[in-house]
Amino acid sequence: MPGPKVAISAEPPALAEGLRRLRDTLGVPAEFPADVLADAERAAARPLPELPDRTDIAFVTLDPASSTDLDQAFHLSRVGDGYLLRYAIADVADFVAAGSAVDVEAHQRGETLYAPNYRTPLHPPVLSEGAASLLPDQVRPALVWELELDTEGRTTATHVARALVRSRAKLDYVSAQAALDAGTADEQLELLRTVGTLLQIQEVARGGVSLNVPEQEVVTQGSVWSLAYRAPLPIEGWNAQLSLATGMAAAKLMLGAGVGLLRTLPPAKESSIERLRRTAHALGLDWHHAQAYPDFVRSLDARVPAQAAMLNSCTTLFRGAGYLVLDGTTPEQPEHAAIAAPYAHVTAPLRRLADRYAGEVCLAICAGTPVPRWVLEGLPELPGEMSESGRRTNKFERGTVDLVEALVLAPRMGQTFDGVVIALDEEDENEGVLQLTDPAVEAKVKGGRLVLGQEVQATLTAADLVTGAVQFRLL
Repeated sequence: MPGPKVAISAEPPALAEGLRRLRDTLGVPAEFPADVLADAERAAARPLPELPDRTDIAFVTLDPASSTDLDQAFHLSRVGDGYLLRYAIADVADFVAAGSAVDVEAHQRGETLYAPNYRTPLHPPVLSEGAASLLPDQVRPALVWELELDTEGRTTATHVARALVRSRAKLDYVSAQAALDAGTADEQLELLRTVGTLLQIQEVARGGVSLNVPEQEVVTQGSVWSLAYRAPLPIEGWNAQLSLATGMAAAKLMLGAGVGLLRTLPPAKESSIERLRRTAHALGLDWHHAQAYPDFVRSLDARVPAQAAMLNSCTTLFRGAGYLVLDGTTPEQPEHAAIAAPYAHVTAPLRRLADRYAGEVCLAICAGTPVPRWVLEGLPELPGEMSESGRRTNKFERGTVDLVEALVLAPRMGQTFDGVVIALDEEDENEGVLQLTDPAVEAKVKGGRLVLGQEVQATLTAADLVTGAVQFRLL
């Protein structure tokens, strides 16, 4: 589920206590236990497994420049009138045995937690940033997906099997986009643009919508802190489409076999859409009632601050996402509403526990072999485990954003702001949520008989740098 993203190059001293309190309150682990680290070291030192050699394929990775936990490497080629996507995914199960210390710890963590200027990894760095990561010029075990695509980007055949691979290069988004813009990109990047665009067209045809959430960056001028937005580059969207295509192909395999784990999202409630319409109004954006939500989202430009803020607000529609275990019966609601198709998480096993299990199911289906017992025994527990880790992650992300917004607003205590009431408290009609016009912040507001959708002026009465609580009162 995409959530609000915030980047801080250096932790503001004023937020140190608040961020520490947030980590402690949510039980974010500070480091790995000694037995887990020792288990990871032993796994990293083991020789490579005997697997088919696919090191002749010129895979490359594409991530933020600072990333070292590299789950995915791709290779694209033209085949007849269509395309072949080869997608190598880190083989975490080769390093993490069921029931091992690393495995038990991974079940407790659920997923990597990304903080503004550091991360709390799912697996010890010796694995996630070392032996299991698809680093350049290193031979690694991987799950190699092969998706055959027709001339319009539709998947016509899928296969996945284990193999040894070697990434040729660690590409980053900024440099890769610059090469495409300058006309100096190699064939792989040109094919990524072509195939990624075709997949985006297929997404629109399905009725799906990708939420390219902009990253909030905390910038400082002297002692003044402010918020800015970094818009995603086009290449980030094309790269994401490779993962989405693989996830949909995996879901189709598992649905056909009646076993596995899907990532689902029910259709958005009308009340949630209406709240977003009020947010759009508050931000000065024109969203006609005849315009469907996916079309509105696709019209937004993350380079425009108000529209970037709107994209952040749209992440609320993903709060109902969850996991569904397939048990041989046809599920009532197998789809992910934002993708407009059945979907599974299989492409980020270094960072997300569920992917290791779903990947193993797909391997067994394609090989015509039984799904490993440890996978079948673990599947029923995964929805609960992932839900718990997801709640912790969402609370941490939201708490971090709250602290940053409090930091930005604190020097303006007592000032008056324009905004729109976008939600009311169900138990107290005098309390609600205010969407400010500038800065684009949501905060609690109090006042006599608030009216939903009303344009108001409100005074900032609180901005707590320890709890992140921000409070306004109507004039």
